[in-house]
Amino acid sequence: MSQGLETIQVDGRDRTYIVYTPDSYATSTPMPLVIVLHGGGGHAENAQNMSQMNTVANREGFIVVYPNGNGRLRYRLLTWNAADNCCGYAHDQNVDDVKFIRELIEQLQKDYAIDPNRIYVTGMSNGGMMSYKLACALSDVIAAIAPVSGAFNLAKCEPTNPVSVIIFHGTADEHVLYDGGSSIKSIDGDRVDQPVSAAVDFWTTHDGCATEPASTTSGSITTDTYTNCNTGAEVTLVTIDGGGHAWPGGRRGSRSGDQPSQEINASEVMWQFFTAHPRQ
Repeated sequence: MSQGLETIQVDGRDRTYIVYTPDSYATSTPMPLVIVLHGGGGHAENAQNMSQMNTVANREGFIVVYPNGNGRLRYRLLTWNAADNCCGYAHDQNVDDVKFIRELIEQLQKDYAIDPNRIYVTGMSNGGMMSYKLACALSDVIAAIAPVSGAFNLAKCEPTNPVSVIIFHGTADEHVLYDGGSSIKSIDGDRVDQPVSAAVDFWTTHDGCATEPASTTSGSITTDTYTNCNTGAEVTLVTIDGGGHAWPGGRRGSRSGDQPSQEINASEVMWQFFTAHPRQ
């Protein structure tokens, strides 16, 4: 069940979030935690609706938290300070969102029974970019990430531990281009994004994985899996041919948002990936 909006103070700011606990939750049994980060201009409720992660959590038995970013309006048009060039109010105000998520995890571990080796992060667009930043900065805590339609726009990334990564990205995404470059439909000025391949190259190198993936294609979905990582981690890229800026298998982020592909359910697939990759 969703607990309603909760608040912690970080750097003098009220930071808010929604927690969902499955019906099977019991304080005697630590559960995995999945952090779902909304896209730029979104908010926690929007992330719940778009990802439909609560359905997976209730069936599989894990806790989900939907944090809110920052903006001039309290609960609308929120962003994450996710990269050197992104995004919006949070970036302009240099909000320390890494500190917020670290302190949020610590608070949740006090309030709920959470397995410390099974803490995962996913996010859409600006939230996907933030998941990369968190993997760089909180690899001592986070076991795996699953960016959806997010670019790896970080000049500096120095994780101290291996992090497993599964990436979902559509080739027809006009907000965050698959092959990188200037966004066609950016709400964040003249942002130039790195290609998806930059993220794959970084994480396969960091995790010591094979340079050539095992590749499978089903319909419009191609899955490239980089295994034999000497750290025990894994990197997977899920490419949606013709897919737009959307959460595959979920719901549109807004009335004008791209229609998600229903050939694959990102929430289901990333959970299977997460559960196979606890913290080393």
